[in-house]
Amino acid sequence: MMIQAYEKYSAEDFEVWRLLYERQIVNLPDAASQAYLDGLQMINFTADKIPNFDETNAVLKGLTGWQIHVVPGLIDDDKFFQLMANCRFPASTWLRQMSQLDYLEEPDMFHDVFGHVPLLTNQPFVDFLQQLSKIALDYIDNPWAIHLISRIYWFTVEFGLIRENEDLRIYGAGILSSAGETMHSISSAARQVAYEVDTIMSTPYRKDEFQKQYFVIDRYEDLYRSLDKIEAYLKKHADHPEPDFALS
Repeated sequence: MMIQAYEKYSAEDFEVWRLLYERQIVNLPDAASQAYLDGLQMINFTADKIPNFDETNAVLKGLTGWQIHVVPGLIDDDKFFQLMANCRFPASTWLRQMSQLDYLEEPDMFHDVFGHVPLLTNQPFVDFLQQLSKIALDYIDNPWAIHLISRIYWFTVEFGLIRENEDLRIYGAGILSSAGETMHSISSAARQVAYEVDTIMSTPYRKDEFQKQYFVIDRYEDLYRSLDKIEAYLKKHADHPEPDFALS
């Protein structure tokens, strides 16, 4: 089992965390979901300290029962969904270098922890995350079905928006850990549309540019309530991949 070797973090690691944290935290009061901001306060992330997973897990255990589980980086789908079906969120412990502050192809600890972990304090959100993962495990041998589920995950957990008090707010970790996309996603330059399962599951996504559209929920409970529609879509479409879908 991997652990967070906290004593091995270098001075540069602490400086990278500080720079990323300070650059992004100023954007969030008027952009992030209140549930994210509340979670950030509960787990007490600060600029001057890389989060200690043991300390964060002690807080999460008392709130929702979830835990951070150390992984080396990107992991296979079966392991990824098995962990989350058991209330374990996979997170890497390595941080990008100074030369990578603005863009990183593979998610690092700042994305995994700063972006995702605060919302693990929100019960409706983690209930959705756990149940979506259980559905994925039912289809784990079907690459097309897993890809369809990845579209839901992408446009919610990674790039989702929520409407709070008539204002657009961010809950997706891919946005929350990106200063540039934070401003873009809730601006008039982006297209924001209502959360709708069939539309999302028929919408491809790109990893190498800002999203062209973002899907908006009204409350976190909407995600959990959409699980029946997700399962119904999979039953109808899981065995009929799009013509250009590559199985390899």
